[in-house]
Amino acid sequence: MQQKPLSIHDLAAMKRQGEKIASLTAYDASFSALIDAAGIEVILVGDSLGMVFQGQASTLQVTLDDMIYHTRCVTAARRRALVIADMPFLTYPDPLGAAVNAAKLMQAGAQMVKLEGARFEVVRFLVDQGIPVCGHLGLQPQSINRLGGYKVQGVEAADADKIVADAQKLQEAGACLLVLECVPAKLAAEISADLAIPVIGIGAGVDCDGQVLVLYDMLDIGVGKRPRFSMNFMQPPVAIAAALSNYRQAVKERRFPALEHSF
Repeated sequence: MQQKPLSIHDLAAMKRQGEKIASLTAYDASFSALIDAAGIEVILVGDSLGMVFQGQASTLQVTLDDMIYHTRCVTAARRRALVIADMPFLTYPDPLGAAVNAAKLMQAGAQMVKLEGARFEVVRFLVDQGIPVCGHLGLQPQSINRLGGYKVQGVEAADADKIVADAQKLQEAGACLLVLECVPAKLAAEISADLAIPVIGIGAGVDCDGQVLVLYDMLDIGVGKRPRFSMNFMQPPVAIAAALSNYRQAVKERRFPALEHSF
């Protein structure tokens, strides 16, 4: 009998029970199956595929058709993990346009879509249409040209206060999950404690409700330099399946991220 995929309610229950949520990106059926078999709870079909899969300089070149294709590949092989699909650059300029594009990702098999920034009206409209939404604050790769580089966000008090306020407003708009990227660990801990919804960190310290990494970074097979907040789980040398299981266990036991992976 086919196993029922996890739902956002399962992730919410994990937060309430204090169990850490492990998440990784995936872009194809083979890695999706391996991640699923390792017991990792969330697979993110990330627009990071533009950099690690397509060899682009940023995520901005990724199209909606790219995301639909890779979402179909990933969901064809998973059995248990909850699948989130990124909404790529400029596919959510307004609530109606966002809903049309999000529907295509849901029809490709995603259980939730993720969008960057304080897009409260868009989030509210998507949720009203029955589309679960994951917010994304802190470093927002789709805004890299405005930000001027991949920099830690929320260092200054005013910036930190805005991230805290935006996180609350996203929850109020109906987001049922939040990704915090490259923010100080203390700030991420505060937000994780304040919100009822699960908070997934990437470069945001160990006190988030869960962690996500780009698969190719943690397997040390990416084309660029591995980010400081990631870790090579292929060392000492192990099989890929063992590396994935080791990552999951390290997240569960709060051994990852360590201080050297945090800001």
